[in-house]
Amino acid sequence: MEKLTDAPVRVAAVQAAPVFLDRAATLEKACALIAQAGAAGAKLAVFPECFVPAYPLWAWHLPAAETHALRELYAELLAESVAIPSAATDQLCAAARRAGVNVAIGVNERNQEASGTTLYNTLLYVGADGALAGKHRKLVPTAGERLIHAQGDGSTLAAYDLPIGRVGGLICWENYMPLARYAMYAWGVQIYVAPTWDRGEPWLSTLRHIAKEGRVYVVGCCSALRRDDVPDSYGFKAKYLSAGQEWLNPGDSAIVGPDGKFIAGPVRLKEEILYADVDLRQVRGPRWQLDVAGHYGRPDVFELTVHRDARPMMRIVDGPAPEAASDLKPADEPERP
Repeated sequence: MEKLTDAPVRVAAVQAAPVFLDRAATLEKACALIAQAGAAGAKLAVFPECFVPAYPLWAWHLPAAETHALRELYAELLAESVAIPSAATDQLCAAARRAGVNVAIGVNERNQEASGTTLYNTLLYVGADGALAGKHRKLVPTAGERLIHAQGDGSTLAAYDLPIGRVGGLICWENYMPLARYAMYAWGVQIYVAPTWDRGEPWLSTLRHIAKEGRVYVVGCCSALRRDDVPDSYGFKAKYLSAGQEWLNPGDSAIVGPDGKFIAGPVRLKEEILYADVDLRQVRGPRWQLDVAGHYGRPDVFELTVHRDARPMMRIVDGPAPEAASDLKPADEPERP
């Protein structure tokens, strides 16, 4: 295991609202928040699930039969989504470099490697040096999200060695996938990020459970979104979002220590950056009692295989044309006169 820093590391959970379905304005807001976190001494800033350009909350309200409305919303989300890499990610990278902050941020990602018209729920990692560190595509979109997002594959399931330590995590209800969590622990994650759209109980208990189970620091981060943050021009607002409901999502972002106790938050009903100073040496001592990917693992009884191969939509093979089927014969077939 690499030598852990002796100095505390300040981490931040950025509980904020996007500028709904406006990539340029949301990126501008994200960059300003990265700068704010950096000025406060944070070395890691975690943003909510699908922050750019917004979490597609209509998936929980519009029935699948409303195809015309769903098509219009999908087309707009697609147009405002993020390709990786692109000018949008360049903007985030420049902001991270200026602030000296590592960033984990949720985006709606276009599948630029194929059709360019399918979306993934993606967690993007940017280093404090301004380089793209990696990305993770959500393995299983939850319920209504399946009307919006495709399934990721194992090629993006990973942990990243950043200057502040080993960082990795899962998106929202992926955190209820025991084997995915175990993979994070086995890769030695020290700071576990959990961007989400979920809130309240039992989500907050889940953050605490992960911290205790993995003996890791957990940064849970959610959007704090008001009904007024959704423009009136979207028909689903008047039809499905109650006029008496001020908050569509209250937030409940929190930071949890390796013993499962809150060290910052949870914070509700406002936009706020939560900060906590974490000592990565503290992920060691508690593992004397419980190390689920070590002495508590029992690989002689349980075995996990993680398939990390990518599953592209097509494979292109350049080379000589194969022989025609009519020119082939079984190897044991005799020559005919």
